[in-house]
Amino acid sequence: MTHRPAAHRPATRLRHTAVVAGLLVALAAAVVAALALGSVRIPPGQVLDILTGRAGPSPYRTIVLDVRLPRVLLGAVVGAGLAVVGAVLQALVRNRLADPFLLGISSGASAGAVCVLVLGVAGGITTTVALPAGAFAGALLALVLVYGLARRGGTMTGARLVLAGVAVSYILSALTTLLLVLAGRPEQFQEALYWSLGGLGSARWDSLVLPAAVLALGIGVLLTLARPLDLLLVGEEGATVLGLDTARFRAAVFVLASLVTAVMVAASGAVGFIGLMVPHAARMAVGAPHRRLLPVAALGGALALVLADLAARTVAAPQDIPVGVLTALTGGPFFLWLMRRRADGATL
Repeated sequence: MTHRPAAHRPATRLRHTAVVAGLLVALAAAVVAALALGSVRIPPGQVLDILTGRAGPSPYRTIVLDVRLPRVLLGAVVGAGLAVVGAVLQALVRNRLADPFLLGISSGASAGAVCVLVLGVAGGITTTVALPAGAFAGALLALVLVYGLARRGGTMTGARLVLAGVAVSYILSALTTLLLVLAGRPEQFQEALYWSLGGLGSARWDSLVLPAAVLALGIGVLLTLARPLDLLLVGEEGATVLGLDTARFRAAVFVLASLVTAVMVAASGAVGFIGLMVPHAARMAVGAPHRRLLPVAALGGALALVLADLAARTVAAPQDIPVGVLTALTGGPFFLWLMRRRADGATL
């Protein structure tokens, strides 16, 4: 086993620190911009005064604190969660084309959430318990199906994984549509559109608690599992020789990834490609070791979705474009670029 020269380690730590600091500054700037821009434009200085409590009575206070800030924070939490899950899934299946959206996990979570809505579970329990629970069940089912189909015959290829994910995603989307048609309640189509396209418009302060708690718990657990995740990068046999029970470890982390994805989808709908693009960029910036990769992916995902939602609110104002549409418009070409690199022999 090769070891990095001692002189290289401080340089690596310095680069990681610089990347994290840059992302924090960029995220703070993006949050202020997202709070300032919209159908009502608010001077950035006024936004900062409201956030720090230095502003006196202001007509902008309600807009900033009660309307835009929960939406911006939810975007940051969901973006961070999807990016972290994407980075972990890419390690688990040893393929950088993996992502919660492409593997059908997001579609499964959306289908589970819509099932809860169609069954008519009403009241506060829908948003706090039943909706995330339904999304988790759907996400876990989708992941089991995709992984089982892709691993047929004891081997798993990247192409088979993506094809299985696309197939399961289409099936679950069709099932969601069928449930809505049979339910015979036209108003539920609007809710289904929200889950299928993704959006942050319904964000409220109380809807932030569960996603934020699950994100903090998930990142904390995954950071403790950074070394086993790194071992998976050397291959199945190498990880086993080094003492890792790969089957049990994968199963446990798959469940955790499904839980995080489900909670994020329950809060925002299915937002695609954040989990594909951001981990790839983070890996290029700080390398593959997960103790460095996961925090950078979380910050990058938060920044990406805050900016995407800002564009969704302002590009066609006063029309609010579903943020999942914009992430798909940018993520689709990025996916094709990765596929072309794979075809050209680049390591993924």
